[in-house]
Amino acid sequence: MKSRIRWAPPYVAALIIGALSFPEFASALTLEQALSLAEQDAPSLDAQAANLKAARSAAIPAGELPDPKLRLGLQNVPIEGDSRWQLDQEAMTMQMVGVMQDVPNRAKRRARVEAAQASVALANVQQTIERLSVRQATAEAWIASFAVEQKLSLFRRLYSENQLLFRAVQARIAGGSGQTADSVLPKQEAALLAEQEDELMRNQAVARADLRRWIGEPADQPLTGDWPRWHTDVDHYQHNLNRHPALLAFDPMTREAEAKVRQAVAEKTPDWSWGVDYLRRGREYGDMVNLSVSFDLPLFTSSRQDPKIAAERARLTQIEAQRQATLRMHNQELAADLAEYQRLDRALTRLEQTFLPLAEEKVRLAMADYRAGKGVLIAVIDARRQLVETRLRQIDVARDRSLSNARLHFAFGDTRP
Repeated sequence: MKSRIRWAPPYVAALIIGALSFPEFASALTLEQALSLAEQDAPSLDAQAANLKAARSAAIPAGELPDPKLRLGLQNVPIEGDSRWQLDQEAMTMQMVGVMQDVPNRAKRRARVEAAQASVALANVQQTIERLSVRQATAEAWIASFAVEQKLSLFRRLYSENQLLFRAVQARIAGGSGQTADSVLPKQEAALLAEQEDELMRNQAVARADLRRWIGEPADQPLTGDWPRWHTDVDHYQHNLNRHPALLAFDPMTREAEAKVRQAVAEKTPDWSWGVDYLRRGREYGDMVNLSVSFDLPLFTSSRQDPKIAAERARLTQIEAQRQATLRMHNQELAADLAEYQRLDRALTRLEQTFLPLAEEKVRLAMADYRAGKGVLIAVIDARRQLVETRLRQIDVARDRSLSNARLHFAFGDTRP
């Protein structure tokens, strides 16, 4: 039986060969991939996971009784006479072994459980806050790196345009209609471009190092995608104001403080303990058993329990005041960040629809005048410089808008656990 081999269509083979020949296209890093890698790799998230595990473990014994106490002793040992230091000569001499159990009152144990549960909730919120912080920092690092990549890509185009300008100048000089000194200007422009590119290479190394902090070695991969855009509805952000990451911690902090108040109040209720002792005497004497119960006597509450209660209530008031102050601060930040985002959005639209087309038109007109002999080369160089600045500014404004969008999104939008 002959085996049948099915060959892939030529275009499929071409795609496979292309992917193997240019691995950077197969491993380009998108923003979503960077965010996912950061959540998997960030050491600070591992630290928060350990903190949550510790809080959960600490909550297990919160409502348990204290460990029982083993009691060992000697009672009524004579120290004088013929039977001194003898343990079996006197009827009252006894060797004691027993156990005692302290029993805190029920309200105190319940308050301890509630405080431990609040600590677990706080650790869980802290993990959420750190996750959002890591995601925001990673997004900002990716955006900064993407902006530098966009500028470097632009400079490759600028070098090509500079070479076309150089050839045009050489053609005019060769035709006798240009000045010999004009041949220097394109070279000067190329040198200035190289200086700016050197600075961009430095910025690229810094931006990649920042991204590597969050996702490790994958930060060295080429970036792909476009400027990120997240939901920017004002009502949506205003609705999520109370769920700002900085405010999420106040609920478990309040619950923990309330539990500590109840625990301080429970100190006024007496704790008690019980004990059982086995007493062994000499051979001719019978052994004995002691049964005992004891109670605390909170007689001086004004100097002991009441100050503790007042302190815990003051801490509860402090937390509520901090919540209100933080809420007002982030309400102001939301208004400011929204205003800044809207300004940047309008600025980018104006750049794309007005400034950039005008700068390109100015270059075309200056070049046309120069070729027609009605203009000078310095006007062309100046128009090209303005075009370069406008293009770079467009990238800067697009970057700043994305960064502003990211701050809004991760503070007032992306607050899911």
